[in-house]
Amino acid sequence: MNKEFDFNLESSKALFNNATVGILAVNGEGNIIMANGHLLKQFGYDNVSELIGQKVELLIPKNSREKHAKHRWDYNEHPQSRPMGIGMDLMGLRKNGTQFPVEISLGHYKIGDEPHALAFINDITQRKEIENKIISLNTKLEEKVESRTQQLSETVQKLEQQIKETEAARGELMRAHVFEDAILTYAGAIIIATDEKGIIQLFNPVAERMLGYKAEEVTGKHTFELFHDKDETLQRAEEFSKELDMEIKPGLETYVAKSKLNIQNEHEWKLVRRDASKFTVLLTKTALRDAKGNIIGFLAIAHDISQRKKAEEDLQKALEKEKELGELKSRFVSMASHEFRTPLSTILSSAYLLSKYTTSEDQPKRQKHIDRIVSSVTMLTDTLNDFLSVGKIEEGKVQVKWKGFDITENISSIINEMKSISKKGQTFPYQHTGETSVLLDPMLLKHIMMNLLSNAIKFSPENSTIQITCAVENNHITLSVKDNGMGISEEDQVNLFERFFRGGNVANIQGTGLGLHIVKKYAEMMYGTIMFKSKLEQGTEFIIDFKGIYDMKNEA
Repeated sequence: MNKEFDFNLESSKALFNNATVGILAVNGEGNIIMANGHLLKQFGYDNVSELIGQKVELLIPKNSREKHAKHRWDYNEHPQSRPMGIGMDLMGLRKNGTQFPVEISLGHYKIGDEPHALAFINDITQRKEIENKIISLNTKLEEKVESRTQQLSETVQKLEQQIKETEAARGELMRAHVFEDAILTYAGAIIIATDEKGIIQLFNPVAERMLGYKAEEVTGKHTFELFHDKDETLQRAEEFSKELDMEIKPGLETYVAKSKLNIQNEHEWKLVRRDASKFTVLLTKTALRDAKGNIIGFLAIAHDISQRKKAEEDLQKALEKEKELGELKSRFVSMASHEFRTPLSTILSSAYLLSKYTTSEDQPKRQKHIDRIVSSVTMLTDTLNDFLSVGKIEEGKVQVKWKGFDITENISSIINEMKSISKKGQTFPYQHTGETSVLLDPMLLKHIMMNLLSNAIKFSPENSTIQITCAVENNHITLSVKDNGMGISEEDQVNLFERFFRGGNVANIQGTGLGLHIVKKYAEMMYGTIMFKSKLEQGTEFIIDFKGIYDMKNEA
């Protein structure tokens, strides 16, 4: 026997009674005239008769009722479909006196000349809890769609009988059709209904707008599969097969298997628009059954949660960033307490001893302690500069200031400056090939070279050579700093550019473990890459390659 699927009054009641949002209809005087089962559950009422005829302010906290009555009057004067209370926290009042946060969308329609208002109400308690605690960034927007086929059949039979018997019943039918159109148009959700084979029979205006198809393009021609991502469908088919302990084939069966078994079928899915773009929805699929329990179709209701997912991701990123900054501060306190102790002690002891040397014969001793104080202050300054540089990088406050300059003069000046902190007998031969005019940030380049040279000086012995080379060729600048110092073990090379990382063989040498991290970040900001070669006790070479140089001689 062929099963008929008629989206008339039966469909209207199915959508109304099975909707996963609270739906409330109010006449022009603010009296409640209709409310669906989901709304009764939200507000804790057992029977719709408890609400019919009551003022809608019954569902609003007492301290907001007077203000709401005025808003209701204003809305009747200028009705429009819109969210209610934009930028405000709206609260609902349950029968037992407890309050809960809600999200409300308003629609309007007329029966004759009398204006009516529709309210679509979501309980957003879970969403509010998640936003306040920033713990779990997933909420359920609604309760699952409940299908009670016997109830639906009995309601339809009673309504049809009333239509035959009284004129009042015909008015009820008219209101039902108006109400059905209002739900389909203003529900704010994609609503799709199919026959028992999954062929689409109903495609509401929201579905047209959000998916990019006209109803006539899909009705009677396509199934849910048209809007689903193939890879996600394949993955879900495997998941559901394991969950249900039965084979679920990829395709339509994946979407309706749980509905056929009367199992809650509510999941996040990625839907595919006509232009191939994707967005995330909370999708509920329910089997529609006749009086005998036979499946006559399927109902799908989907809510776009793309903005919520993005907000959750942004919150998660912000939380991770906050944790990262917290760790950075903790590491700074720990590192600072260690790195500052030795130079501060040196400054204190040298300052004390300086006060004891009062004669001209003590000048060599005074100069020795003055040099120690200067060295310690320089060390403290370098440490603080490293921490400040990392902080500015993390906060995005470091901007590249591109400038044309002579790179040979820049590097030569840096080498001469670094000689003041070099060890006895250390030499710094510098070799350059190619053009000398380049376009980089000279201050960032100076910071890079000073860090590399400082490390080479610290980790190389006296009377050693630190070789600096620079080549400008084929739109590239290649810098190299090579020493013959203690080198870096293979185990330490993996983490060399991590913040605060220090090699196992340099634990007793002053340093913050931030220099190479800063060098890498600055190089990348100028479109550069950094490499290195190193072996224990055979030295280390750092090589930086900058792309996109500009010959300033040709600028004119």
